[in-house]
Amino acid sequence: MTVLRLGQIPGQAAVAGVVAVVALLAKDLLGGNDQLAGTGSAAFTLGSAFLAVPLAAYMRRRGRRPGLMLAFGLGAVGAAVAGLGGQMRVFAVFIVGMALFGGAQAATLQGRYVAADLAPASGRAKAIAGIVWVGTLGAIFGPLLTPWEKRAGEAVGLDEYIGPFFFASALLVAAFVIIAVYLRPDPLAVNGQLDPHATRVNPFAQVRVSAGVIARSKLAPLGLAAMVISQTVMVAVMTMTPPHMKDHNHDDLSAYVIALHIVGMYFFAPWIGRFVTRVGAVKSVMIGAVVTGAGTLASVIAGYVPWLMFVGLWLLGVGWNVGLIAGSTLLTNAVPEDARVEVQGTADLTMSLCGGTAAFASGFIKQAWGFHLLADAATVVAGLLLVMAYAQYLRDGRSVRPAT
Repeated sequence: MTVLRLGQIPGQAAVAGVVAVVALLAKDLLGGNDQLAGTGSAAFTLGSAFLAVPLAAYMRRRGRRPGLMLAFGLGAVGAAVAGLGGQMRVFAVFIVGMALFGGAQAATLQGRYVAADLAPASGRAKAIAGIVWVGTLGAIFGPLLTPWEKRAGEAVGLDEYIGPFFFASALLVAAFVIIAVYLRPDPLAVNGQLDPHATRVNPFAQVRVSAGVIARSKLAPLGLAAMVISQTVMVAVMTMTPPHMKDHNHDDLSAYVIALHIVGMYFFAPWIGRFVTRVGAVKSVMIGAVVTGAGTLASVIAGYVPWLMFVGLWLLGVGWNVGLIAGSTLLTNAVPEDARVEVQGTADLTMSLCGGTAAFASGFIKQAWGFHLLADAATVVAGLLLVMAYAQYLRDGRSVRPAT
């Protein structure tokens, strides 16, 4: 757990620092076009999505340590390539780099499952929350350091938004080294889930089998829905927040808004983990959907008021945190142990794929109808998650055990 925490800090710092500037760099490379400003975030999220299933299969055969090393290594290369593409003003190179940078997201997401590998069923929410929480340290400092990284880059001749990408690459190298040296013994070797002779299967076949496992479970579909909807709503609104603020000449504040948003995403994780254990994951999903909807509404009802953007994005982060922890706990506890690693990979694929689609579409929606309609649509989707969770709560009755 200590090694996972130490690796999570630079990993999250790298991701958060790039998130604070990626839409601004994409918009700049495209000559100020809002429609495709979310393309960089979409490539990043889709890169994470398409890596999720092969990464899970690789971990099953080789272990968590080699898998995390691979993902962090790809992320480090991707950040450097994206920065190079931005400096050269070659959009295609920038997009390829962002897709590879998705490895960083895949690694930080897989960290919560690694934490759950050796935890008892009743303690998995707490273990997952412990890893999510420690990412706060990196995730806060990532955006807060962004203005300094931009100035440092400019001081050596780089364009305005390029510095954070090369700093992100260095941070991911640090995470790679921490995992490579210290994550021993491998958690999957300890709990007996490591299978060096596991049959190599087509990723599509693995997704199909895992989808069947989820569908046959009573609670796993809700766990998956909580993760997917929380990620989709959060990514769509967060991606367009910096361009929205730049439209109103407050782009200097956007890094701090994103920093506070990330505080909401990670800081309260230990308490949320205990809360999920105490009140039950199904009820927690309901509460997370309400908090998420409150965050999107705060961005809408007041028009453009800078301090309400801080409130709205913070609530959006907290709602994502609840949805991710409750959903991950539901999913992990609801599927058979021998299918758990593959199901987790499929869940992260689905979550990241939907998040990437949301990031890509967000620019078109903002350009055509405005940021406020984008946030309104996100509120509706959060409401659908609330309805799904409440329906499950009614089916199970008030006797749902807190551990589920």
